[in-house]
Amino acid sequence: MTHQVHIIGGGMAGSEAAWQLARRGIRVRLSEMRGGGDTTAAHNSDGLAELVCSNSFRSDDDEKNAVGLLHYEMRQCDSLLMAAAAKARVPAGSALAVDRDVFSAEVEAALRAQPTLELVRERVDALPSEGLTIVATGPLTAPTLANSIGSATGADSLAFFDAIAPIVYRDSINMDVAWMASRWDKGAEASLAMGGDGRDYINCPMNKEQYLAFREELLAGEKTEFKEWEADTPYFDGCMPVEVMAARGVETLRFGPMKPVGLDNPHWATDEHPNGRWPYAVVQLRQDNKLGTLWNMVGFQTKLKHAEQVRVFRTIPGLENAEFARLGGLHRNTFLNSPTLLDRQLRLKSAPHIRFAGQITGCEGYVESGSVGMLAGLMTAAQVAGREWSPPPRTTALGALLAHITGDAEAENYQPMNVNFGLFPPLHDVKKKARKEAYTERAKAEISGWVSTLA
Repeated sequence: MTHQVHIIGGGMAGSEAAWQLARRGIRVRLSEMRGGGDTTAAHNSDGLAELVCSNSFRSDDDEKNAVGLLHYEMRQCDSLLMAAAAKARVPAGSALAVDRDVFSAEVEAALRAQPTLELVRERVDALPSEGLTIVATGPLTAPTLANSIGSATGADSLAFFDAIAPIVYRDSINMDVAWMASRWDKGAEASLAMGGDGRDYINCPMNKEQYLAFREELLAGEKTEFKEWEADTPYFDGCMPVEVMAARGVETLRFGPMKPVGLDNPHWATDEHPNGRWPYAVVQLRQDNKLGTLWNMVGFQTKLKHAEQVRVFRTIPGLENAEFARLGGLHRNTFLNSPTLLDRQLRLKSAPHIRFAGQITGCEGYVESGSVGMLAGLMTAAQVAGREWSPPPRTTALGALLAHITGDAEAENYQPMNVNFGLFPPLHDVKKKARKEAYTERAKAEISGWVSTLA
């Protein structure tokens, strides 16, 4: 099959871009190096759209949360990733979490069923000199292709570290110490609708003494050593290693992933604990697969060495005998200075036949990566059809994220960014408490008209 569009990379962005093109009858060649003899330091399989970090797409609340609004807008655009997530969903309160294996299988099956799509397991070492191309190789782009991108852009890619949280076997957690609950029972209605019981997280409680001792273990634990070229690479705040957070202050973890508010421990009788049934700090675990056999440690990305992870994390009450299906890790991510290098249609200014999509553009997060891949696919579909491209309204989550990547951000200080209401045109005439709802109402009103223009 002679292709009309070449997509390099079968992750979240590449898969979504391929779907948007193929479902419109456009011939696509999707190149993915995993399964062809190559892999990355973070991937465990050759499945398309493999989730290498958390299994959560974060909040699914489309009324008060920017990423939930992005979920809504992607669904309006017939997103493959959102459809696959619905089939692979596992209980997680108000969050959208999935069985990562089911999710990847659903994405790959849907793409393989497209008659105009050819999936090729191959590594691409250089940017094509001609032909419509979407580069969606993500933050773990192979060195040879990264060098080619560097030559084409005339600038070094920026880089940051990304960390992965451990996954624990459910039957190794001591439920005589831990208990099931969602914070303030938030998301109970959505959980019940999915067959859950409204108590979607496993909670491991700590008193003050245990918390302080645990923090000291994190600080003293043996860490992964950086290579010389990694010394000045910054962390992305949205995936900060837990021990780095611990070093920022005694209370930092208690206001972050170990926040205890809204969690009432039924195991603690009032007369045995000075603070009643409310823990001083809590480690939460979230279901990672549909069987409920695997649970990941929420917010516990880490650069501790593997043996140290086992030793330190087993000091957490309830995890004394924890068995780990996967230990945490750390890898170096790369991304472009997109406001400088890309135009408003994600095209490389020096080679406009090439578009970039996904995390390599500097967006951060599964959903953001997929949404930028979706936009790249829609832009390219319009170009193939000879239609003028109209971007999503700036007031929508899609439009705000696209504008940030392609020009609104300061190029000199450009860093990876999750979608957030700070990227939206402000509503100064709305009271602060009502602004989130106002942002989402405005976006929903405007996204429907834009979607109707898509062919």
